[in-house]
Amino acid sequence: MPAFPGMIRTMSAVPRVHLADPAQNAQEIASLLRTADSRGADLCVFPELCLCGYTCGDLLLQPALLDGCLAALKSLLELPVRTAFVVGLPLEMAGRLYNCAAVIAGGRILGIVPKEHLPNHAEFYERRWFEPGHSAPSHVELLHQDVPVGEDLCFDCGAFSLGVEICEDLWVPAPPSARLCMGGALLIANPSAGNELVTKHRYRCELIAQQSARCLCGYIYAGAGYGESTTDMVFSGYAGVYENGRALSENTRFARESSFALSDIDVDRLRFKRRQSRSFFDGASAPLRTLPFHLSPAKEETGPLLRPLSALPFVPSGAERDLRTEEILLIQTTALLSRMEHVGTRHAVLGVSGGLDSTLTLLTAAYAFERAGYDMRGLVAITMPGFGTGSRTLQNALRLMELIGCTALTIPIGKAVLQHFEDIGQDPDVHDICYENAQARERTQIVMDYANKTQALALGTGDLSELALGWCTYNGDQMSMYNMSGSVPKTLIRHLVRYAGSKLGGEIVPVVEDILDTPISPELIPSKEGELTQRTEDTLGAYALHDFFLYHMMDSGASPRKLFALALQAFDKEYDRAAILSALRTFVRRFFTQQFKRSAMPDGPKVGSVSLSPRGDWRMPSDAQMGLWLREVDALIDEQP
Repeated sequence: MPAFPGMIRTMSAVPRVHLADPAQNAQEIASLLRTADSRGADLCVFPELCLCGYTCGDLLLQPALLDGCLAALKSLLELPVRTAFVVGLPLEMAGRLYNCAAVIAGGRILGIVPKEHLPNHAEFYERRWFEPGHSAPSHVELLHQDVPVGEDLCFDCGAFSLGVEICEDLWVPAPPSARLCMGGALLIANPSAGNELVTKHRYRCELIAQQSARCLCGYIYAGAGYGESTTDMVFSGYAGVYENGRALSENTRFARESSFALSDIDVDRLRFKRRQSRSFFDGASAPLRTLPFHLSPAKEETGPLLRPLSALPFVPSGAERDLRTEEILLIQTTALLSRMEHVGTRHAVLGVSGGLDSTLTLLTAAYAFERAGYDMRGLVAITMPGFGTGSRTLQNALRLMELIGCTALTIPIGKAVLQHFEDIGQDPDVHDICYENAQARERTQIVMDYANKTQALALGTGDLSELALGWCTYNGDQMSMYNMSGSVPKTLIRHLVRYAGSKLGGEIVPVVEDILDTPISPELIPSKEGELTQRTEDTLGAYALHDFFLYHMMDSGASPRKLFALALQAFDKEYDRAAILSALRTFVRRFFTQQFKRSAMPDGPKVGSVSLSPRGDWRMPSDAQMGLWLREVDALIDEQP
């Protein structure tokens, strides 16, 4: 097994075909199986009818070919490999011929799955030779083994469960994989022999991705390749490993030699997704026949994780980045305009510090006003310098407000906060949590009261990362009348700010770039000689780490041990073991202790797959104990690297 909790290593293998030569095909398959075994694969899937070749035609009816396939199958059973595998062959059962997939592990034929949907149109005419799978017997004597037969078989080794559908089975309105997955299969193997036509491959990939998403499963597709007859068709030999809508690994099509795709599928994540989906098992039909089998553990470490793993999982990459960023801005601005229309106002108020979060809220609000054709003077931005406000952030805030053309106000909070300190007996020279939070609450009071004065909507400026860590002042910056960025993580905000700035354009762009270059700070403690006294990430650890932990915990229910293993690989060149563990411990501690702030968070739109709104994705008692999670982190800290 891979050294990552809950991962299964899978291979989709495409051997070179030797048409009507089962012995030679078995040698090609055996070579790929040895490769799979050496790479730590738990499961390997081969193409449809790969022991003889899909395009054998009427030779499929010849006893010599059928007997040769059985002899080839017997030779594969004798291979000393731990990898379970699926291999295609024609089988005669009860006097009828079937297009079958044999599932094999530990020298045993675990079961035979016959193809149910036989294409008999255009260039395909399988009904000339084969019977549909539902007519097959439930058991067969095969190579001196009593073997279960049927498309209702689920093979379960504990670490994963497997169902099989064959080629055309995927292309029909109700693929067998739906029933298999609702019956408990986490992985679907598809031995296939689909030919290539212009644009067909794109549709095939979309189909596999959609089915793996719909079934919340891992999907291993292996298509017939080089060596099949080209009399009327060409086969590209496509191999792909998918998980819940995403391609994890693909080979290069049209290879003249054997090829494969190898990837780790996160079966724990699939189980988590199914637990989350309360409609997944609705309409499940008759139970499957579950066939347990033993899969011995890998003999040694199998190296790094083999699947895409981004250090910034919230941040889109490549050509998708601008499209998704634009969509987020449209979600945010549509939400704001809808709320403003509902409360009957064309005025909004927010505090602007010159930091990332308030800059995003200001830019998004300005974009919304521009979209709606509202008077930009109805957008009121208030900068409220306090004891720790730096000149750089203040000047950036003022310049940005000027360029946007909104109503800009400067209301210093020093006198009001000092009066408050006097009222409650707080020593202003003691820079404790009261000293800091009083400033945040004074700013919120000003924004709220000014909104009341002008019949406006008070906009929040907090983000998802701050809510996860509780890095916000309760009833201070934690509170607002509406918060467009409550489900936007810190690592994504940088890209949104840059993109929103470019949308407004002109002289706004260089101001935005300077804001992006400014270290993140709450600016609540007086600065020393013009230098920032507080740098948030010096206290909390890197937001990149916290966002990484948050994403994988919410997306797959990852435990601290799994979060640590994933982070070690994702941040291999950036953060060492100690820094990751320190940030992980901070994340766990603060996530549990700060739930009360999330329980009282204001309304705001969900923009991505992760949200901590108590009205949507996350319901958690504020007094839940963190012991289980924290002890796991501490055990990792105590382990020798």
